[in-house]
Amino acid sequence: MSETPATPRREGSLEAPIRHPIAWRTDAYYDEAALLKELERVYDICHGCRRCFSLCQSFPVLFDAIDATQDGEIHSVPKKAYWDVVDQCYLCDLCYQTKCPYVPPHEWNVDFPHLMLRAKALRFKQDGASLRDKILSSPTTLGRLAGIPVIAEVVNAVNKNSTARKILESTLGIHRDARLPDFQAKSFQDLEARRAKPVLAPIAAAGTSGKVALYATCYCNEHEPDIARDLAAVFEHNGIAVVTVPKESCCGMPKLELGDLESVAKLKEHNIPRLAQLVDEGYDLVAPVPSCVLMYKQELPLLFPEDAAVAKVKAAMHDPFEYLWKRHQAGLLKTEFLNVLGKVAYHVPCHLRVQNIGLKTRDVLKLVPETSFEVIERCTGHDGTYALKKEFHANAKKICKPVSNKVTQSGAVVHSSDCPMAGHQISDGLKEKRTPVHPMTLLARAYGIATEKG
Repeated sequence: MSETPATPRREGSLEAPIRHPIAWRTDAYYDEAALLKELERVYDICHGCRRCFSLCQSFPVLFDAIDATQDGEIHSVPKKAYWDVVDQCYLCDLCYQTKCPYVPPHEWNVDFPHLMLRAKALRFKQDGASLRDKILSSPTTLGRLAGIPVIAEVVNAVNKNSTARKILESTLGIHRDARLPDFQAKSFQDLEARRAKPVLAPIAAAGTSGKVALYATCYCNEHEPDIARDLAAVFEHNGIAVVTVPKESCCGMPKLELGDLESVAKLKEHNIPRLAQLVDEGYDLVAPVPSCVLMYKQELPLLFPEDAAVAKVKAAMHDPFEYLWKRHQAGLLKTEFLNVLGKVAYHVPCHLRVQNIGLKTRDVLKLVPETSFEVIERCTGHDGTYALKKEFHANAKKICKPVSNKVTQSGAVVHSSDCPMAGHQISDGLKEKRTPVHPMTLLARAYGIATEKG
């Protein structure tokens, strides 16, 4: 959180919210007394407003702690309770982007998510992280180890064994009922190396170059490579040349949520030069998971505001459906479809909503004839790791329950989310179990080019 005072917002102003650079490499950022003072100030503002009570558990925990005091004021709340609020925040960013009326340039200068990040960073600096949190926040390393063919089979079997899951819960604190994604013996990078690409002459239009570098993400690379394969197939079907980002690593979002900012910096040093070089070669950038897109569009630029390569990558990074919609606006998207989709319950992930690009996934899929939507703009509480942890799993299910209920009530033939983890979280809350279908796979099905499994 920046120490630079915000420009006061004029009363009645409609100025757009702004974000201050995160001064995480200054001593002041880790001043515990100053942090506690700022937590008290912001918590008091939240107490007087309470608009965000329904977003996540951070706010109910805060308001319950205040209401439990004799005078009902923040100054009577024990400091330990401050950290309980921090624990419940998984940096979805919705309070900042959709609810809070006091964000900069308002003179109160409230940026709740980045204040929580500062608190997480201080605690990580002081105490480090548990073995569980180190493992869960290192998806690239975990994927490389667990994705070895024989090991993948063993890990997947263990993850489905009730006895093994009880042991995993008691030793590492990963909830026995939390869904753990399967590891694939062949990652997206392995499969991609075996897929011949047609040579395409790119057509630049509507701020797009017509050729993209696909950042597959840890999740699609190791767990559901067909999502990335469908993305590549859809783009190439529409005359967009596709290459893959070589030797990519995690974007750093899991480490950010842990407050491990030095590890975020190391991952940035690994990824940004590769991505920036591709941009210099004329490629736009796309990634199939909204959290990874947000990391490059927002969090890294705020953490490293003076890094020109980070700014270059930010300008080139797109949500894939945002990219396809731009191409459609220029008349370059194919709208001849072989299959209809019927009614789709479409969940909009938090990290897509806060990019402020609108419902581009829905807009593109609506081009498919005989397709309708139940749009659900509500958090599923998964967050990549929050729903996996023993102490938070029940909260995550509670947060997701209204989303699963809306899917059931919609009568949709399929449910879908740009975040594959959110899609599975929704599935786990349905009485009639079914597998989510990623929007890119839906589009590939409509074109008749969906990737064969395996």
